[in-house]
Amino acid sequence: MQFITLSRRRTEQFSEEQFAPLLEAETQRARTLYSQGIIRQIWHRGDMPGACLMIEAADEQEVRKILSTLPLVAAGMLEIVSVVPLKPYGGFGPR
Repeated sequence: MQFITLSRRRTEQFSEEQFAPLLEAETQRARTLYSQGIIRQIWHRGDMPGACLMIEAADEQEVRKILSTLPLVAAGMLEIVSVVPLKPYGGFGPR
């Protein structure tokens, strides 16, 4: 099953200098999850610091477990705003 997640950096609690040491590890972990087929797509948010990910997982609990392995999430610096399950769109199929 696929999920879309929205996250945001907790910039009101942490400075850019505090984020900086974890960014390379965050990128590496995202790369690993992508290479494993868990992260299907990833975008930076255009409205605020954070990301939008499309994730392949069995259920929301698994998604949250996967996200908890990201260094910024583990450090409490990245808030998971929402986890949305996706269903196939049937409008293009035969009638």
